[in-house]
Amino acid sequence: MSRIGKRPVVVPQGVEINLSGHNIAAKGPKGELAVTLSELVKVAQDDEGVTVTPADKTQAARSHWGLSRSMVQNIVTGVSEGFSRKLVLQGVGYRAQMQGKTLKLSLGFSHDIDFSVPEGIAVECPSQTEIVISGIDKQQVGQVASEIRSYRPPEPYKGKGVRYEGEYVFRKEGKKK
Repeated sequence: MSRIGKRPVVVPQGVEINLSGHNIAAKGPKGELAVTLSELVKVAQDDEGVTVTPADKTQAARSHWGLSRSMVQNIVTGVSEGFSRKLVLQGVGYRAQMQGKTLKLSLGFSHDIDFSVPEGIAVECPSQTEIVISGIDKQQVGQVASEIRSYRPPEPYKGKGVRYEGEYVFRKEGKKK
């Protein structure tokens, strides 16, 4: 029994939901998003919000139940509040700065890395060692953060690299004589 799927998705003030079959579109102050759900779930809108229920009692329908509810919640949250991810650069000489629509990263390589920011994503650098990625699509924000982190993931000996804010890096002990 899905604990997540049981709860209705509360639609905040200023957000409009349009249901047409298995397509759900949300329009809010930040923008518009749409998602197509599986045919194994039924979607209904009432006074409480949007309710997702399994179409039948099969295992596949129950496994899509919570996923579909989370996808609806993500588009509603995205168009009303948006999502953001913060990255921290740790290491001597590691820097980041925005130049137009390009993020310039200096991560200890012999060259700088130029990352072009995709459409629909906003990247800010409040300081040289912090990157804030924000947008309305949760998947796209996470994907961009993951791509930037993949240029220099944190290493276990000194902890240098690009990490998510609050990420724990397991540290190893160095070689002994």
